[in-house]
Amino acid sequence: MVIILVSRTKSTNVYYEALIRDLRKLSREKKVKIWKALADLMERPRRKRLPVKLSKINRLTVEGDTVVIPTKVLGDGELTHRVTIAAYQFSEKALEKIKKSGCEAISIRELMKKNPTGSNVKIIT
Repeated sequence: MVIILVSRTKSTNVYYEALIRDLRKLSREKKVKIWKALADLMERPRRKRLPVKLSKINRLTVEGDTVVIPTKVLGDGELTHRVTIAAYQFSEKALEKIKKSGCEAISIRELMKKNPTGSNVKIIT
């Protein structure tokens, strides 16, 4: 009889793993489900964590929204209204377009500090 043990692979990036732990901790402390949901999305296998384009963010938001992206934001498309975008990573082209359109690009950690309760935050995957 052959027994095969399958272990779950996870990111080797210690900062990425620390962010996931901090999201779960904040979720428990503030009793807010959005941070746990975001941590769950970030723990998915890499092949399921697809980058998000600016055109998709523009299509799914309205003026003044705050959105969080668990992956990288790419610069394809345009933003026609002002939004605050928190993401794990931004491409250079995306950052350039976000600044040009008057929007705000912040890290997920900054959003956690600004809005620990996660009120009025949308997750876009």
